[in-house]
Amino acid sequence: MIHSNSLQNQIVTKLKLGGEEFMQKVLNNRRWTLPSPETKIHQLVHTQGPNFLLNTHPPFGDANRVSKERNYFYVVRDDLLHPLVNGNKARKLDGLLPLLQHYSVTDVVTCGGCQSAHTAAIAVMCAERGIVSHLLLRGEQPEILTGYNLMSSMYGNVTYVRRTNYANREEMLKSYAESVAGNNGSVLWFGDIIETSSATELFTSPNFMQMDVSRSEGNHQRKILVVNEGAGDSVALLGVIRLVQYLSQDHLLGKERPMKFVVDAGTGTTAIGLGLAAQCLGLPWEAYAVMLADKIEGYRKQQERLISEFKKHFNIDFVDQIVNREDAGIVNWVERGRPRKFGNVLEGEVETCQQIAKQTGILVDPVYTLAAWETAMLLSSNNAEEPEVVLLHTGGTLGMFGLAQRYKNYFGMLKKGVL
Repeated sequence: MIHSNSLQNQIVTKLKLGGEEFMQKVLNNRRWTLPSPETKIHQLVHTQGPNFLLNTHPPFGDANRVSKERNYFYVVRDDLLHPLVNGNKARKLDGLLPLLQHYSVTDVVTCGGCQSAHTAAIAVMCAERGIVSHLLLRGEQPEILTGYNLMSSMYGNVTYVRRTNYANREEMLKSYAESVAGNNGSVLWFGDIIETSSATELFTSPNFMQMDVSRSEGNHQRKILVVNEGAGDSVALLGVIRLVQYLSQDHLLGKERPMKFVVDAGTGTTAIGLGLAAQCLGLPWEAYAVMLADKIEGYRKQQERLISEFKKHFNIDFVDQIVNREDAGIVNWVERGRPRKFGNVLEGEVETCQQIAKQTGILVDPVYTLAAWETAMLLSSNNAEEPEVVLLHTGGTLGMFGLAQRYKNYFGMLKKGVL
């Protein structure tokens, strides 16, 4: 079931105002984590039955409109951005990590599940910049470290937290950050950081480089920054907005063609970033998010919170004119075809991932990206008059190792004969 508001009218009535102002305030004169927003775009043609053909150099534009039946979708290969960091995590950290350097942050405290891709991303990318990460993981230490849990342990400082204590995340993070800071250090939250500087002043300040190098010039005062679970802060939207700007270039997806973007939703931050960027830039694109970790009421609350924080932190006045319209469906929240408790894998899904990998060379995982893949398949099996479909592949490769440890029976079925 798809929850939306006047989807057909949405494309027609989109306001194309403030796009240049939006880009100037949010993206220009800013330092980024990723050297470039560039990413590969492939095309998946689904033929008879469950068979696929991969086109790594697809034509964009009218060359694809040769069939009356829509039997393909594009895949944005953000799973290839970093060898250890999920694509959606790299996008969330794209505008976030330079803030850490700007404020001479020495330590980061964050939290996640035992196999959290978020904590692994924080650990790896902080270590690359000489920042110490403290990772509070829910539950007990596994007997064998693997997947994201192994990467978190290799690159960061892991502490396992009882589930009862983990339930109050804010208090848990605050208490641990204060213990790291000690008597002489200080604890920062993203709201504190962003509200002290305007978006345009932040990276044009002549003191930026001086602050950036202060850690290596004898300033040993510890500054601890708390990052929410999943990096679900308004600053995490910046990298997704930057990606949308890149994809909307004329030689790629362009600004005129209607598109349906599909993404799996954990916290929902990536989907909200996609939808917000499309609305603010006046693009005829819709964001479809497959709900995995919450119900629609929770995701709508998350959408409201993030957009409210975004308006406040980046002083974008015209956002109100867009998101408050009755037909402004920022995100179409989609229920997964086969419901289950978050994190569970159902019979046959591992084999489906294996089949996709063998036919296309693209690895999807049964918890997150398979759900988005199946939705992209469904949406792209329509008449050619319907908008084209784009799957944002968020990654998840290392998560397969943790799943194989947990679901030994399912993964054991992949075994073949022994010579």
